[in-house]
Amino acid sequence: MKFYAKLLAFLFTTITFSQKTDSKLKGIDKGITNLMQQYDAIGLSIAVVHDGEIIYSKGFGYRDIENKLPVTENTVFHIASMTKAFTGSLLGILESENKLSLKDKPALHVPNFQFYNDKMNNLITLEDLLSHKSGLGNHGASMVMFPDSSKLRTVQRLKFLKPETEVKNSWEYSNMGYTLAGTVVEQVTRKNWETNIIERIFRPLKMNSSFTTLKAMKETNNYATGYAMHKGEVVKVPYENYYSYTPAGAIKSTVRDLSNWMSVWLNRGRFEGNQVIPENYIYEASRPQNLKYNEEYSEDSFLFTEGFGWRMRSWNGHYRLRHGGNTNGFSTVMELFPFRKTGVVVLCNKSNTTLPYIISDYISRKLLDLSPEKEYPVLVNDMYKGDVEDKPLNKDKMPTHEQKDFLGNYDAKGYGRIKIINEGNGLFAQLPTFKFKLEHIAYNNFYLKGLSDFRESFNPEFTVKFVHDSKGNVEALELLAQKEPIQFKKLSNEH
Repeated sequence: MKFYAKLLAFLFTTITFSQKTDSKLKGIDKGITNLMQQYDAIGLSIAVVHDGEIIYSKGFGYRDIENKLPVTENTVFHIASMTKAFTGSLLGILESENKLSLKDKPALHVPNFQFYNDKMNNLITLEDLLSHKSGLGNHGASMVMFPDSSKLRTVQRLKFLKPETEVKNSWEYSNMGYTLAGTVVEQVTRKNWETNIIERIFRPLKMNSSFTTLKAMKETNNYATGYAMHKGEVVKVPYENYYSYTPAGAIKSTVRDLSNWMSVWLNRGRFEGNQVIPENYIYEASRPQNLKYNEEYSEDSFLFTEGFGWRMRSWNGHYRLRHGGNTNGFSTVMELFPFRKTGVVVLCNKSNTTLPYIISDYISRKLLDLSPEKEYPVLVNDMYKGDVEDKPLNKDKMPTHEQKDFLGNYDAKGYGRIKIINEGNGLFAQLPTFKFKLEHIAYNNFYLKGLSDFRESFNPEFTVKFVHDSKGNVEALELLAQKEPIQFKKLSNEH
């Protein structure tokens, strides 16, 4: 029996009627509840704004299954990459104060900064970072597997990291790009990104239940636990620690607070009579900045593009801005219809589910008097969780070297150090924060099987290959964790 069938009898919902619910949304609770059942949802929080007013605000299900704690409109969720629009807005605010220009090169503001080559140094601007056309790519292996608490030290790795696509003429999603954007904010203001978000956005918008750190979130008494599916069962997953890449996804918030965030975007940057975000930045961020986002040939493909922290398209004849977020245990989405002054936000405490998008589509169709979708595809992917059982060597394709030959320290600039050790007659890879067991595939190829938090949350079984020189000595390992293998050189005489 699916989990939701067990949950349904205990389903708890709360609603605030301090605002009159728009007549177009009457009866949607039943539709949302049915969708939750189809998608085995745990908890949801939803808000709809129109013309500066909250017309719907409600929580469904549980924020904590074990303790039967309900979701409300004031429950804090991780919003993940929806954070990017906040980081972009900080740059827009600083530009309006003549402290920078979005056409500036990052090196103008970040000390000792270089990209991988002169072409990147000469071409990439701040607006390229915000619209994902820098060519940088995500470089998740560098930021996640070799984390550093310093944004400045993290972005200074970029001089060693190859671009993943063509500069200026491509679309390549980049958390590293937004980390660099956040670093520029810190260098210009002499305050950290977190403080800037609080002072320049949270406080003016009265987002009093929004946070940039796990510590601050946990000091509240109403925050959601993250969950995922694994082999048909609901499992609790640890929160993601964003380390230095907080500008790309670290904000935690509520639908009530995010209603104010939607309202300021729908009101040309103004909130309660104050210009919080510059009107010109709202315009620039909300219009096409990267036409390479979509290569499909379709009726509305001419308007399916990337702005600054937003994706936009013509949707059933309506101009729509949208951005989602996905992190350990959470899936989220926000949609804005600027010319209708309408916005929808859906927060869900479950990984790898399209449910927030389905519900926002369901609500938006009602708001805009569109025909309902006949049937939504049900898609809830299992999170990957490494097999805890040891696997024997592939005896048909044994390693070419003895185990001791693989031991030692391996280093790659722009990443860090991997130490290969022997424990209990097995090989392990020790990274700064995570530890992996090497599971043999064939010859000198192994899987990195995650242990502890890495396994419990997002281990994709990276592949490792040991490489030898012309004399047969092991000289490097190649980690397949990006588009191209990352080569870690073996350090001599170190074990």
